[in-house]
Amino acid sequence: MDKIIIEGGKRLSGTIPISGAKNAALTLIPCALLTEEPLTLRNLPRLADIDGFQHLMNQFGITTSIQGTRPEDFGRVMTLEAPRITSTVAPYELVRKMRASILVLGPMLARMGEATVSLPGGCAIGNRPIDLHLKAIEAFGAEIELAQGYVRARAPDGGLPGGEFDFPVVSVGATENALMAAVLANGTSRLFNAAREPEIVDLCNLLVAMGAQIEGIGTSDVTIHGVRRLHGATYRVMADRIEAGSYACAAAITGGDVLLEGAKAEEMQATLHALRNIGIHVESEAKGVRVGANGRLRAVNLSTAPYPGLATDMQAQLMALLTRAEGTSVLTETIFENRYMHVPELNRMGANIETSGRTAIVHGVERLTGAEVMATDLRASMSLVIAGLAAEGQTQVRRLYHLDRGYERLEEKLALVGAQVERIGDE
Repeated sequence: MDKIIIEGGKRLSGTIPISGAKNAALTLIPCALLTEEPLTLRNLPRLADIDGFQHLMNQFGITTSIQGTRPEDFGRVMTLEAPRITSTVAPYELVRKMRASILVLGPMLARMGEATVSLPGGCAIGNRPIDLHLKAIEAFGAEIELAQGYVRARAPDGGLPGGEFDFPVVSVGATENALMAAVLANGTSRLFNAAREPEIVDLCNLLVAMGAQIEGIGTSDVTIHGVRRLHGATYRVMADRIEAGSYACAAAITGGDVLLEGAKAEEMQATLHALRNIGIHVESEAKGVRVGANGRLRAVNLSTAPYPGLATDMQAQLMALLTRAEGTSVLTETIFENRYMHVPELNRMGANIETSGRTAIVHGVERLTGAEVMATDLRASMSLVIAGLAAEGQTQVRRLYHLDRGYERLEEKLALVGAQVERIGDE
């Protein structure tokens, strides 16, 4: 199994190109199920999760092709064609490693009138039930059955009639599934207290480009007027605001100056606000977002929240940055109940972090030291890389399959700005 070796203490300076957003791409790919015509997605990141989802789409009889990209380029272009669906089953062996697989449920049900999807897997960061996914499409007229580890959904003869659903709590994935289920319904559907993340706006924009009729995009109240059919489209995946925020923390902890090329400041305001409060200089430029650090970092209190609040996917990276801040910071995780598994690993590197329930208290330290550490989930693995960039000596990060799920060619991007990072096989 591969590992990354980091020689810490190098100031990062230069430009990092920001890839297409993983969380958006995994929502856009299943839109190919909604049309018989080709769907071409540009700026898809080269990630293990994207490859996994591609294989899942092939399971349904969808052909996928990659065009016009060189191995040395970041991102790629994929065309998906589904003139005929040959299977409506998403099997356990393909779904178990990736929670986003549940997002085929809505579009498959909308087009084929039935779908059978294994209960999903993904990072072990806490309880993430799919009950809201099921309740939403049930409100649109589907019949749901849970049996032998699978969700079986069926629409009435003639298709889903549509309906209304009020989310008791904000759910990104359930909002996405409900949107894709509703676009081909026979009537009008409404979602109340819907998630508003930029990735959901990206999904809505693609669906509209395919001929869907959606009102209230970017708000918590969304109305979807069902249409008879959708057509193909060519669409560019949005920039990854979590990747951009992660590299911003990497630049900041090393006292660096980095341009995050392609990043959109308006899509990551909560992260940039937190960085400014920590003492980081942040500036929006024509080509992206520039992040610079000069001087001591300040302790802050942060709490994750649904968009437009601070993304839970940025909590671990900001915690790594705050290990070097002056004073004591308090982080509160409100989204997932088991997302502090990186804390013991950061403490192995000399950090001073205590946890109690959903609260983490970070006492800033003068220095971090390199160590052998183990990634426990996707964002936790990035927090260890960030800490390693500032640590004295060598850090070895193991279990890279987590990183490969969400960061496109991380060591190459860090090398562009002066980091000493190497991936090697673990003998």
